[in-house]
Amino acid sequence: MFRFIHTADVHLDSPLRSLALRDPDLAELIGNATRRAFVRTIDLCLEEQVDALLIAGDLYDGDQTSMKTARFLADQLHRLDAAGIRSFIIRGNHDAVSRITRELVFPDSVKVFGARAEMVVLDRAAGRRPVAVHGLSFAQPHAPESLVGRYRPAVDGAINIGLLHTSLGGAPGHDRYAPCSLADLQATGFDYWALGHVHRRAVAEAGGAVVMPGMPQGRDINEAGAKSVTLVAIDDNRSVHIEERPTSIAQFERVVVDVTGLDDWRDLVGAITRRLDQERQAARSEQLVTRLTLAGTTPLAWRIRRDIDLLKTEADQRAAAVGACWVEKLDAACEPPARTAQSSADPLAELHRLMTDEILASDSFQAELAAMAEELRAQLPAECRDVLGLDEAAFRNTLARLAGEGAESVVARLEAADGNA
Repeated sequence: MFRFIHTADVHLDSPLRSLALRDPDLAELIGNATRRAFVRTIDLCLEEQVDALLIAGDLYDGDQTSMKTARFLADQLHRLDAAGIRSFIIRGNHDAVSRITRELVFPDSVKVFGARAEMVVLDRAAGRRPVAVHGLSFAQPHAPESLVGRYRPAVDGAINIGLLHTSLGGAPGHDRYAPCSLADLQATGFDYWALGHVHRRAVAEAGGAVVMPGMPQGRDINEAGAKSVTLVAIDDNRSVHIEERPTSIAQFERVVVDVTGLDDWRDLVGAITRRLDQERQAARSEQLVTRLTLAGTTPLAWRIRRDIDLLKTEADQRAAAVGACWVEKLDAACEPPARTAQSSADPLAELHRLMTDEILASDSFQAELAAMAEELRAQLPAECRDVLGLDEAAFRNTLARLAGEGAESVVARLEAADGNA
């Protein structure tokens, strides 16, 4: 039996984005989480006494300049080396531009595959099948064509394992890299394909196992859920056994709080507390990081929008009381009751209708809003420019959402000033 841990998309020391601006304590937690999750991965290798660790790309997060990451990585791989555990690494689109990839000297037990397809055959004890590990790294940050055809043929009589960084047929939120199909991979005759690039776990076991392990630690709310690595055992009869093993330190989750019918501020805070407690009990990771959305119809809608900062402070306190729980952001998506039945003589109701039905929908407003957003986006650091959307459709949807929220906030503040909140 040949046993190994398969991981990918570690993104060591990935720079934080908005978290660093909101909460320094939370930023520190998430800033260290990728390292701690990697240590857990190494610990798991040692505890399970596996034969190898496979890293299918994006071990780093781009053009790193600090050698602290290099020293940390070398220390962890030396732990495996001391235990006689081999490491096999390919470079992905982020690793291809990393200085660390080129400068770091690894132990002899670590194999970093180059930009040409290579194969390492591991000799084993008498009577055991040899193991052939195939790999190919990205030479450049982009790989617009399939790389499968460049791999060497499967070795007859051996257990064949391939490492590949690929978007497969494409995935939302991920650029297209080294595209290929499941059928392409299975046609190689490899027993196991260790993939990387897509941050969501996926497993196909028919016709040769093909596994996208996800990532060992999420970095923001768009990488929600508990994260893990994959423990694999391949018998000498070439049967493959796959287990998911949790590694994430912090687990991001979007949490909806139903505030329908609540008309007392204390009841609202109580509803938030109960949802946080429910999510904390369900979470599989050491820490839970939530983005709360208040939804439903409530007389408190205007006050919630006006005093969202105060409610966020309340939510933070409740999360701290729950324990190992954080509120990364609080969004208001609730509405006041019977808005459509409000009299047209009500000036605030008429103002709200005018903004939402006429101004926000007008071509001139949309053009001006897009121009302002484009100017703002151009001033952002490159790593932050996706915050308004990864493509034109997402960009337009984000602007529409922000404009709608702005209209709601204007009316909420006017309502409060009029003494009706």
